[in-house]
Amino acid sequence: MVSEDGEQLGIMSAKEAQDLADEAGLDLVKIAPNAKPPVCKIVDYSKYKYEQARREKEAKKKQKTIEIKEIRLSPNIDTNDLNTKMNAAKKFITKGDKVKVTLRFRGREMAHMNSSKHILDDFAEGLAEIAVVEKPAKVEGRSMTMVLAEKR
Repeated sequence: MVSEDGEQLGIMSAKEAQDLADEAGLDLVKIAPNAKPPVCKIVDYSKYKYEQARREKEAKKKQKTIEIKEIRLSPNIDTNDLNTKMNAAKKFITKGDKVKVTLRFRGREMAHMNSSKHILDDFAEGLAEIAVVEKPAKVEGRSMTMVLAEKR
């Protein structure tokens, strides 16, 4: 049991605690209901809820959401096009996002999947100074994907 000014009142029955709260004109709130014994505090419940909401909002403000941006390539991509895609990926990575590089195969390109893996390897190598391969190249259906993340 904790009083409204934070002073510990010790272990007591629920009835005694409720009587103390009524006497102070405040509410009895379970702060840690799973603890043994449960921790209760005498507070104004609406003020307690407001403070809790404010704390959660503050915590949400400080956390950063990491997005996954996708860059699609084809097996017969030219070097200049690949460089353009690399620059776009570089921009995403420096902003703090992860980049999912997808090599899409269509029609007869499916027969040469193994020989096209070098494109993803070159892509990762080109961004090696700012990015690290989080998930290596993996074939999923008609595409080969790899995920790059910012170097720490």
